[in-house]
Amino acid sequence: MGSRNREFHVFLFPYMAHGHIVPILDMAKLFAAQGVRTTIVTTPLNASTFSKATQSSEINSGNVKVEIKTIKFPSVEAGLPDGCEYLNSLPSPELSTNFLKATSLLQEPLEQLLLDENPSFLLADICFPWATDAAAKFDIPRLVFHGTSFFASAASYNMSKYEPFKNSSSDLEPFVIPNFPGEITMTRAQVPAFDKENIENDLTRLLKRAKESEQTSYGIVVNSFYELEPVYADYYRNVLGRKAWHIGPVSLCNRSNEEKALRGKASSINEHDCLKWLDSKEPNSVVYVCFGSMAKFNASQLKEIAMGLQASGQDFIWVVRRGQDDDMEKEDWLPEGFEHRMAGKGLIIRGWAPQLLILDHRAVGGFVTHCGWNSTLEGIAAGLPMVTWPVSAEQFYNEKLVTQVLKIGVGVGAQKWVSVVGDFVKKKAVDKAVRRIMVGEEAKQMRSRAWELAEQAKRAIEKGGSSHSDLNALIQELKSRG
Repeated sequence: MGSRNREFHVFLFPYMAHGHIVPILDMAKLFAAQGVRTTIVTTPLNASTFSKATQSSEINSGNVKVEIKTIKFPSVEAGLPDGCEYLNSLPSPELSTNFLKATSLLQEPLEQLLLDENPSFLLADICFPWATDAAAKFDIPRLVFHGTSFFASAASYNMSKYEPFKNSSSDLEPFVIPNFPGEITMTRAQVPAFDKENIENDLTRLLKRAKESEQTSYGIVVNSFYELEPVYADYYRNVLGRKAWHIGPVSLCNRSNEEKALRGKASSINEHDCLKWLDSKEPNSVVYVCFGSMAKFNASQLKEIAMGLQASGQDFIWVVRRGQDDDMEKEDWLPEGFEHRMAGKGLIIRGWAPQLLILDHRAVGGFVTHCGWNSTLEGIAAGLPMVTWPVSAEQFYNEKLVTQVLKIGVGVGAQKWVSVVGDFVKKKAVDKAVRRIMVGEEAKQMRSRAWELAEQAKRAIEKGGSSHSDLNALIQELKSRG
């Protein structure tokens, strides 16, 4: 079907979850800024997230813009409530299987769109394993978007292949990841269930198909930059034999405050009020605490966090989200009188925060994070030392990169990989970890290392930088296919 005279055109197809939508949106801006006709494919209810952010983008000051095409999300056909098109909005975890079914039903409408539009290539999320076959029907190269680092992808591969946890005498006995650079230690309790359990369910079947489709895809696009993890980028490409391009940190394409504020879901706080509060603080005096879009903590854990933050004596911004069944109005998760005592020192945001705006503010000096890759890389790009509190997914691998390789963070002491609700950590551990990244000589050294990485990140996306060059190499290689 390929005509050498057709306009070079990229389709980007993100998974319907916050942590997947946000980096794809940034990637769309990057492709468009290189003069590539760029289209995001999504569902009707998710389209508004993209349209708001792309309309604000500075790339629209020229003749380049990001287009949006929608395909119907089969909520009802998959047994979901009508209008449920977003993983983070599921009314109960039990419906996640239905959500997986719904995403598999998107193959036919996507194929129709590929037939109608005939794009030059399809960049689709790893969670759509069938996208490789769908694109192949029309001789369209499919690239896989990996939502994590070279380090985590390679570590996960080796963990599944060599199964070192089988030789552990207990869940907490440390072992070294085999045949992997850097002598990285983990415990059996920290290994993701999908890397260590031979169980058959919808999720493990999806992950297996994803790995298979990755092998037959054109290649992999990674939200990272070479200077951050050169050993692991080389290992991933040369030892594991994966064809991959690093084009990040993609979040750095958002340069204005307006772009940063409109990225992702609408904030629960007015960004001007948030900036005004931060403007009143000294440089590097505020610790930002946020656990991403999926992790949830119960009331007793939230109380421990509150008491730990108070004990640390640091100013803080704390983003709190709880399960949909929880009553945030009851405030049973805060110690009595906490907000009164913390008036002026602490700002609690209930819901969603303008994270990029906060992380990039000069007043913020540290980040308590669940180690999701988006948040981890945004913290690195902002030059911040981190308290690592991994919960699930590949987050324990990301913690090892931050603490053992980059040495820009300290673990809070989370020991157990879980699906949603994090491992219980006491207030004393929270207090100690926060102090370690905010005050003293150790914090100063971590901040210095983090700042240098942030400078390297900025250089990577500028013209001639490693990520800018890889993005252009990818575009040129695909253009040369005709």
